[in-house]
Amino acid sequence: MPAQAVDDSGAALNALVRARLAEESGEPAAALSALTTASSLAPGLPGLRGRMLEQAIEAGNLEAARAAASSLWSSGERRFDAQLVLLVDAMRRSDWKAARDTMAGRNDKAGADAIARLILPTINAWIDVGAREKLPERHLIAANNRARPEPSLTLQVAMVQIATKRAAAAATLTDGVTLTDRTSQLVALRTAATLDKAGEAGAAERLRARIALASGQREDPMLLLPDQPVTSPRAGTAQWLGLLADGLARTPGGSAKLPLLFARAAYWLDDQDWAVRMTLVEALDRNGQQDDALAMLDAGRAALPPVLAMRRAELMADAGELAGAAKLAEASVGADAARSLLVRLADIARRSGDPVAAARAYERLEGALGEGEGDQSLRGTLLIARAELLLQADKWDAAAPLMEKAVALRPDDAAILNFAGYSALERRKDVKQSLARIEAAWRQDPQNASITDSLGWAYFLTGRTDDAVGLLEKAQRGEPGNAVIVEHLGDAYWKAGQKFQARYNWRAAALLADAEMATRLEAKLRDGLTHATTAP
Repeated sequence: MPAQAVDDSGAALNALVRARLAEESGEPAAALSALTTASSLAPGLPGLRGRMLEQAIEAGNLEAARAAASSLWSSGERRFDAQLVLLVDAMRRSDWKAARDTMAGRNDKAGADAIARLILPTINAWIDVGAREKLPERHLIAANNRARPEPSLTLQVAMVQIATKRAAAAATLTDGVTLTDRTSQLVALRTAATLDKAGEAGAAERLRARIALASGQREDPMLLLPDQPVTSPRAGTAQWLGLLADGLARTPGGSAKLPLLFARAAYWLDDQDWAVRMTLVEALDRNGQQDDALAMLDAGRAALPPVLAMRRAELMADAGELAGAAKLAEASVGADAARSLLVRLADIARRSGDPVAAARAYERLEGALGEGEGDQSLRGTLLIARAELLLQADKWDAAAPLMEKAVALRPDDAAILNFAGYSALERRKDVKQSLARIEAAWRQDPQNASITDSLGWAYFLTGRTDDAVGLLEKAQRGEPGNAVIVEHLGDAYWKAGQKFQARYNWRAAALLADAEMATRLEAKLRDGLTHATTAP
């Protein structure tokens, strides 16, 4: 074998190893670069083009995705992801013949390609709009010809009619649509905005009124986005692919790759669509690409709608930028903010560790609450959150009345009962009532490790050591990485005479402990359990 061939073979293998490591580390751009190197050295390697396509989609590299998809397609490997990338490329170039040929290019002889059948009617209709074909909605009407028509497809028909200058027909059609689910409400929002742009404001308002009736209130993050009309075949295809991505992401146990494929395709078609951008952000986050998700909401872009600014703040908080996240979250919430945004603001403020910011957020949220059952439930949780802030500042006398109000509002709420009972027990306040509340909480939710720990610790403090050990062992099985539970169990073991197990638990807790706990554990490991070193 010539020396150069040996060198190329070794270099190709090295590139494949780098690619695999990058794939496993969630670095698609690096993986794509390594795979490109391997392809240049050993172009005939089986499966290489498929991997390049997958990594190009994850990395958002349309040029590389198109090249890999074209290579796969021309070789006869007509994968769905390749088909979707080639469709995007054709539609971006307004090459409607190529788009139509691409959609017809996969032969589903087995009848198993459910995803392709789901997208075909809508995409074929929008391709026909671009190609100026007569009655492009015929694809949708044929697919929807059944006893109970799908409202989302009927609304797609209306948008296609508007795109072909038949707004009056679209208005008549939408007046007869019954919104049955979340997806139809989301499509209805886009249809209403499109009717508005076409001069059919009356039909748009009638449709919006039914959205409000069906959804109760516009608290869903997607429903909080600005209404954007669908004005072109690319935009029409993008909004449908984005909706499919959103639906697939909500499927329990579903893959993270398929929603990302649809969301990428939608974004490549229309990067000005806020709903598409939100869907892509969520798909990236679900796929472990948090940095890429955050980049999609970069503050340097055009001003973000409040719901997307809040999502950026949450991603920043997840990345450890807590102070900046709290500041952005507070700035993103206007005077008329939806309650769901105020809830998210309160959560970010709590996570930030800034008690002043948290107090402001709680005050704003409380001011937005009404008297309904759901609001009263949230009010109880909010009272507990305010009490927690006060307890952190060692203000028991101010916190105690808030906890009593929360218990009065939600007497059967396990989380509230547990918090109120444990907070009092921790400070050795009214031990009998505290124990009763924790027992009531445990009866409500016996599988909850934190509540089980609270009850076990309550039994420890009231001298029921054997009962305490059993419950604390159960709690530790539920949350083995919780240092508080591990320390509690160690203390209970010591009191039960199981000193070897106690020291084992204290050592384990020390690996997870904060500074104050670590000092206490060090003393216990040295001197054994004393009154002064018993866990709080």
